[in-house]
Amino acid sequence: AVARTPSRRPGMAEAEGDAGLEQGLGPAAEGAELAAVIGATVPTGFEQTAAEEVQEKLGSASRISRDRGKIYFEVPARSLPQVHRLRSVDNLFVVVQEFKDYQFKENKEEALKDLEDLVKKLPWTDPLKVWELNNSLKKKKTKRKKHNLQSPASREKPSDGGEEGGADQSTTNDQDCAQNSVAVEPTGGQDTENPQGVMARNGVEKEEEEEDNEPPDVKGEVQADSESGTKAGDGQTGEEEAKVLKFRVTCNRAGDKHSFASNEAARDFGGAVQEHFQWKADMTNFDVEVLLNIHNNEVVVGIALTEESLHRRNITHFGPTTLRSTLAYGMLRLCDPQPTDIIVDPMCGTGAIPIEGAAEWPCCYHIAGDNSPQAVKRAANNICSLLRKNESKDSSTALGVPLDVIQWDICSLPLRTGSVDIVVTDMPFGKRIGSKKKNWDLYPACLMEMGRICTPGTGRAVLLTQDKKCFAKALSRVGHIWRRAQTVWVNVGGLHAAVYLLRRTWERAEERRSFW
Repeated sequence: AVARTPSRRPGMAEAEGDAGLEQGLGPAAEGAELAAVIGATVPTGFEQTAAEEVQEKLGSASRISRDRGKIYFEVPARSLPQVHRLRSVDNLFVVVQEFKDYQFKENKEEALKDLEDLVKKLPWTDPLKVWELNNSLKKKKTKRKKHNLQSPASREKPSDGGEEGGADQSTTNDQDCAQNSVAVEPTGGQDTENPQGVMARNGVEKEEEEEDNEPPDVKGEVQADSESGTKAGDGQTGEEEAKVLKFRVTCNRAGDKHSFASNEAARDFGGAVQEHFQWKADMTNFDVEVLLNIHNNEVVVGIALTEESLHRRNITHFGPTTLRSTLAYGMLRLCDPQPTDIIVDPMCGTGAIPIEGAAEWPCCYHIAGDNSPQAVKRAANNICSLLRKNESKDSSTALGVPLDVIQWDICSLPLRTGSVDIVVTDMPFGKRIGSKKKNWDLYPACLMEMGRICTPGTGRAVLLTQDKKCFAKALSRVGHIWRRAQTVWVNVGGLHAAVYLLRRTWERAEERRSFW
């Protein structure tokens, strides 16, 4: 399930652990700092990585949800800017209340009536304060962005042909397009086993192999918007009293024991939200996105804190298979980079992995390469965008990034034997790029060449692929130089893929491949 929308939040008291999550957020004690439970969607398979990052950077313990691809943690509101700077999370929301064992009625009307009645009982006050604070932070950021990025954006677009020029703009509108397509059919005709919302989103975003997608084991997730009327009321209490807030409800449902579809739940729950707050329903230009996440008997009500996924932070020039920055971070973290390590991505595409690496591990040296001149150009443009972004933040201390991009042949890299510490790359799946047939020759050749450039004994490789059968066969052919240490199963653009952590043996690799 995924969450998106504006957000904010004031301070927050120390975490109360799972009990606090269970009960939801009640009004803060007099004088106490407000505490909020934050939910974050993360790349499926990298939940533990995200939890470790939260502990490291925010000092908060996380709980990994049974619904794959989500974690929950508690922070004080003053930490909100740091929460948005987390590298491993896609979308953020503040939890209004969580029910770990919600008993749904078997009768559809009764089950939906219970969801309607729930709205009046939920502790909305503190989460809405969090949303307001988040919004105020976002407005400041947007003002800065407009001021700093007007000219670079206009310079950048023509530099990489028509395909790239449109990619940046289209990605900001993907989500609304997808959710509109569901909103157009408000009746509960489609069953959630037919994931219409997911299909709609993939239809738009599948240009990027790593776009927003639901976990593979979730059978029936559909995004549905509130179909309630548009009656206006007095508006929400707070700083914008005069303005009537516009809202939408997005329901993500997984499980086969529910008597209702997710668009029906969103419609009825949204009607009750509208009645309770006197907000106005608007499927596209909404201020508040209320999230209703249902996973079997687990129900979480939240308010979205992000309008678009945080994984878009580094890339301005997209290719046909652009990797999400959040997944790139998870892959890099898996190989535990140390200062002065030389990290190579020999099939870099648009440069998502090395750019993420240079941003988060600046004490390492990153080398990106690809055999496609278009890919190298896109990667170079993305690096230029990152440099401009760094300059606009603080021109007096702006530094370069420890990253070079080169065009080369993956099977014959211009690097000295044993000179590289880490190889991290997204290998061709054989779907949009290359073919399954070509992979049978390419994979063993790649693994041999990676083995040659990596330091024996300490070198490691983290490789992502969906062509698992071919990879297993290739690995068996080079078992003398690579040992598999760990496998993380991930969801990539709706495809069931794997991230393999390999460790370099002490065995000396041949200077060139004997089987070619």
